[in-house]
Amino acid sequence: QVHVVESGGGLVQAGGSLRLSCQASGRTGNNDDMAWFRQAPGSERDFVAAMRRSGGHTYYTDSVKGRFTISRDNAKNAVYLQMDNLKPEDTAIYYCAVSPRMALSALRNAANYYYWGQGTQVTVSS
Repeated sequence: QVHVVESGGGLVQAGGSLRLSCQASGRTGNNDDMAWFRQAPGSERDFVAAMRRSGGHTYYTDSVKGRFTISRDNAKNAVYLQMDNLKPEDTAIYYCAVSPRMALSALRNAANYYYWGQGTQVTVSS
């Protein structure tokens, strides 16, 4: 079993920044994919960003490119999401997801991730 815990959410004004952290523990693999998703009220859980364990390859949804940065500390089984120039439409619960390495085409689909955190609320005021 893998335990996933997020932290770092909060309330920020538009244009501000937040840094989310995610720690995975337990039976983590040595080649896991780690990702961030978000879910706004009444909406589906949407892909935000992902990062492979090796190679440093990163993937983003178009709406956050140039504003959000995903990074990993493999020694700590941790992944981070630096969010800059936040907009009100970024308001959502942000979830960290972990899974054994998957095909590139599967990275953006929440259904392909095995382990999830409880989520952390991000609220951006206008």
